[in-house]
This record gives sequence, C-alpha cells and structure tokens, in this order.
Amino acid sequence: MKLRADVKPKAVLFDLLTALIDSWSLWDAVAGGEAEGRRWRAAYLKITYGEGRYRPYEDLVREAAAAVGLPARLADELAARYAELRPWPEVGEVLRSLRVPLGVVTNCSEALARVAVACTGIEFAVVVSAERAGWYKPRPEPYRLALAELSVAAEETLFVAGSAYDLAGAAGVGMPVFWHDRVGMAMPPEAPPPLMRSETLFALRSLV
Repeated sequence: MKLRADVKPKAVLFDLLTALIDSWSLWDAVAGGEAEGRRWRAAYLKITYGEGRYRPYEDLVREAAAAVGLPARLADELAARYAELRPWPEVGEVLRSLRVPLGVVTNCSEALARVAVACTGIEFAVVVSAERAGWYKPRPEPYRLALAELSVAAEETLFVAGSAYDLAGAAGVGMPVFWHDRVGMAMPPEAPPPLMRSETLFALRSLV
C-alpha cells in the first residue's frame, strides 16, 4: 500500500515497544546482558506474533525465557520494572510535530501498555493493547480496533512499525507502513516492503 506523494495521512498509528520505546535495553538489563536479552526478546517476538488469540502476555514472556534457558521468574521482574522504559531520544520532538491524531497498537497487556505509554510522555488519541483487542498482532483485529476508534480508513492511516513482524500485519489491513528499524532486524522473506525504512523517526516527518 502506497501513499500518493500529494496525499498526507489523516492519522498515524505506532507500534509501542520497539518503534517508540527502547525496550531492548530493559530486556537486556533484566536478562543480565545484551546477548541474553536479545535471545530472550527474539524468542518472545516469535512466540507472540505466532500466537493469535490473546492469552496473558506475561505467560508468553515466561515461555520465551524458558525457551532460551533463562529463569521464568525474569518475566515478573521485567513487568515490575516496566516504568523504567524510556522512549527513543527523538520521540518527543518528532511526535509533537505531527499535526494528526496519533495512536498505539501494542502486543502487551492492558496494564503494561498504560505504563509504557506513560513513559513516552505523549498523549495518544487511542491505545489498543492485545489484551483489549482479544488478539495479538499480526492478526487484523488490533489494527482494525484502533482504526475504528480513530474513525479513519486504513489507507488514510500510516502505521509505524518497530518489529519486522508488523510489516505484513499492518499492510494486510490496508495501511502503508513506515519501518523504524532501530536495531537492524532481518526482513521476513514474505513481508511486503515498507513505504520507508529508517534507523530513526526523523524521516517520518517527511510523510506526515
């Protein structure tokens, strides 16, 4: 899905925990190092994006820890430290410059989504968690719920992905996608190419 050069989106939806927040650092800290944290996070992403119907987020995080040989109790520590999450440095500057409604669609529990959103310092018009939608991304239900609550069509809404897994999910409901690929993730072979791929959010302003 492409945005015409002469047409700007009427709204922007964001992935939360990778596109807006440096959640990698917290996972690394809880795991005891970057190598362990990245393996744990990769396992979590694989499990979560393959899950479908919602079941407790914390359970998936525990399963991911066990899958890479880490203590399952680390999932509880991660949840307890969610308020330590910090946005990427340019989040405030870029998002406050956008003159359209903004929303979040996140694979997270409702309670932890609220904690993470507060860490960004941004007020969003809509926050849709996997728990509230009843499904995990890349199922269409979370994206569609956010679009319905914003009262905007998919083709008029830009989705800002943080994880490669969001590329197919957002495009599948008709949204053009900007990929904020902060950590250099591999693009899945079946994923549609994004409208733009960037290591920072600054380039987003050229599209909105």
